[in-house]
Amino acid sequence: MFYWVAKWTLGATLRLVFRPRVVGLENVPTKGAAIIASNHLSFSDSFFAPLVIPGRKVTFMAKAEYFTRRGIKGWFSRLFFKGIGQLSVDRSGGKASAAGLRTGLEALQAGELLGIYPEGTRSPDGRLYRGRTGIARMVLESGVPVVPCAMVNTDRLQPPGQVVPKLVQPEVRFGKPLDFSRYAGMESDRLVLRAITDEIMYELMRLSG
Repeated sequence: MFYWVAKWTLGATLRLVFRPRVVGLENVPTKGAAIIASNHLSFSDSFFAPLVIPGRKVTFMAKAEYFTRRGIKGWFSRLFFKGIGQLSVDRSGGKASAAGLRTGLEALQAGELLGIYPEGTRSPDGRLYRGRTGIARMVLESGVPVVPCAMVNTDRLQPPGQVVPKLVQPEVRFGKPLDFSRYAGMESDRLVLRAITDEIMYELMRLSG
């Protein structure tokens, strides 16, 4: 419930102030599970991408630090991210990361849209970096399509470390869904995982320019 309240209150404010543009919205499925794979330029990416998708909730896999910070700031961070139903992902690797992937798979099995940043973290300089293969493993285990999503200008709107955003118009571009069913059953093949990840990243490069 809090997700929808935030989307229609905070979302209305963001629309009025920043007037985000959206391109290719018809590529986002209106029902059923899919992965929204996005480049990551700014903290605000997780606000503007779901904002421009009407009628559907997007569950993002967020870094665990948003849920474990201490102090009053940490308390508000936990309250907000848990309230809007985002998933905590430990990026340290091993069993902790695997648990995060399983949680993401559960969201896909429930028919949700799952937002993932394949680079694993925000770009420090606006460039697109090599993707991590965790997304490929999730694609093969879930069998869902991948919708590439390019965030544009959000690094100018809210650069890393800046709390108050600038009045810059962001743009969200969605590409055509990618189907990787031809690789079904090959999730243990490292070369296949890298090939899938690189194909997703190529589409993000093409969309973002």
